[in-house]
Amino acid sequence: MDKNYSGYRAEDIQILEGLEAVRKRPGMYIGSTGSRGLHHLIFEVVDNSIDEALAGYCDYIEVIIHRDNSVTIADNGRGIPVDIHPQVGRPALEVVLTRLHAGGKFGGAQYKISGGLHGVGVSVVNALAEWMEVEVKREGYRYRQTFARGVPTGDLELLGEADETGTRVTFKPDPKIFEEIEFQYDVVHKRLRELAFLNAGVTLVLLDLRTGREKVYQHAGGIRDYVRHLNLHKEVLPDEPIYMEDNKQGVSVEVAMQYVNVDRELILSYVNTIHTVDGGTHEAGFKAALTRTVNDYARKHNLIKNGSFSGEDIREGLTAVINVKVPEPQFEGQTKTKLGNSEVRGVLDWVVSQLLANYLEEHPAEARRIIQRVVIASRAREAARRARELTKRKSLLEHSTLPGKLADCSARDPRQTELYLVEGDSAGGSAKQGRDREFQAVLPLRGKILNAEKARRDKLLGNEEIRALITAIGTGILEDFDLDKARYHRIVIMTDADVDGAHIRTLLLTFFYRYMKPLIDAGYVYIAQPPLYKLTPRKGKKGETYLYSDEQLERFFREKGRDWNIQRYKGLGEMNPEQLWDTTMNPEHRTMLRVTLEDALAAEQLFSTLMGEQVEPRREFIQNHAREVRNLDV
Repeated sequence: MDKNYSGYRAEDIQILEGLEAVRKRPGMYIGSTGSRGLHHLIFEVVDNSIDEALAGYCDYIEVIIHRDNSVTIADNGRGIPVDIHPQVGRPALEVVLTRLHAGGKFGGAQYKISGGLHGVGVSVVNALAEWMEVEVKREGYRYRQTFARGVPTGDLELLGEADETGTRVTFKPDPKIFEEIEFQYDVVHKRLRELAFLNAGVTLVLLDLRTGREKVYQHAGGIRDYVRHLNLHKEVLPDEPIYMEDNKQGVSVEVAMQYVNVDRELILSYVNTIHTVDGGTHEAGFKAALTRTVNDYARKHNLIKNGSFSGEDIREGLTAVINVKVPEPQFEGQTKTKLGNSEVRGVLDWVVSQLLANYLEEHPAEARRIIQRVVIASRAREAARRARELTKRKSLLEHSTLPGKLADCSARDPRQTELYLVEGDSAGGSAKQGRDREFQAVLPLRGKILNAEKARRDKLLGNEEIRALITAIGTGILEDFDLDKARYHRIVIMTDADVDGAHIRTLLLTFFYRYMKPLIDAGYVYIAQPPLYKLTPRKGKKGETYLYSDEQLERFFREKGRDWNIQRYKGLGEMNPEQLWDTTMNPEHRTMLRVTLEDALAAEQLFSTLMGEQVEPRREFIQNHAREVRNLDV
């Protein structure tokens, strides 16, 4: 084969010096150049301060968002070293800020426990910042060095004497790199709150100079306060969280747990303050110990007749936070979402087995109430299993796995199909007639479905509307859930723009969150946005305009006058099929909102507040947010 090498020679090989590689491929280091990557810059610097706290040298961290969207992160740790680095002949501060894989976390002498182990954090932030200024107070003096897009703009300066110690980093994200450079208060707030729970005794402060908002986070109770926060407005057992703490084989273990009166489990696990959303060996050790210890106690005290409780029964209604600190954590994947250290499983198993057994023996009344709760969960799970089997057998007997009221589509590739969930036969009729039968299916739901926050699963599965919904989607629920069996990759909640419609939408979202959460995680759940108004001109002109909010209506009148007839839609049934297609179902014109769970904790609390047993928290929520309501029919 005759090869032509003229277009590919040594001079074509690019060598990216220093931090050029970071600016060339920022997504490799911070995930994206969108909002998530932008906020990751703050968290990388904050994590360095947290590492100082884990090492025992820092108990105060401050984050300031300035009016120009630059950010300052300051702590009272030891301060980044400023003496000359023996290998490169430059101040250590400059080396840390300008070179990848330069840091104090590799040898283990300075940071036995650390969340950031790759040594790329603050140097990556420097590379992606339009400018950065770092001040250090250390060994009685104050120093400063400035940078622009990762390159020093001057040498390290000695500013004078200092009584304290610490590091202060100020930077502004580079608009040449990021799609947007406006930080969101709520995103930063949630991470700082989480870090305060995980680091008892450390004070974190968030100050937003754009709005004047300030928040101080300090939780002396640590993860016990975290569990109390997660279980706010719920009936709890026991009254105070069960807390276990020990250190074994160099691994520090903290576990706080408490039961609530719902039939789901919520286990949040952390390694060196990193949220391990995919679990790992620490979660496996905790679950194994919990199952064995509760069963051992039940048998010893004759609270179980024969057999044993399953782990699912014992964890039903459990809220737990697992917080471990591991000297050399091994994470599976770059995202650090699953712990792989095999020895940590044994440590968690031993610690939880010993301390939980002690708690149960010392608190017999609480122990018996927990066992009683497990018994009820076991019976309900068996009833739910029978209900699922009955549903399957009924489907087979009817020679059809699909509910009769489902108007299915003809396409069979789930990536191309969508299912509209509509309230009532009237809206269902318009949707069925207006849809594109090739790829759009319609399932009318009669009345309001059961509240998945309150109803036990056996009662829920006995409900005709719920069964129709589960069967139409095809994935099953909870432990039987299989995302690959989804019959549609777009499940669209399409309800009226009134109070009843909003309630039905919330009920459906609650059901999906509690029983089919992977659908939301996969991005399969949407909310349709039908128009609120139809405007037609009064003076004989043809044509009609659809508007979707009161704000759009006001803006329309300001720009085009008020010489229009206005029809306010109170229900989808008021639209004829053509109008519903044009405004809400036609992919070329429609607007749909994809349901996401960026903050699982906020979603957990929202559903518990809105749909839970206690009335007072719901009343407070409505009073506090009443002015934010967009569309209200009275």
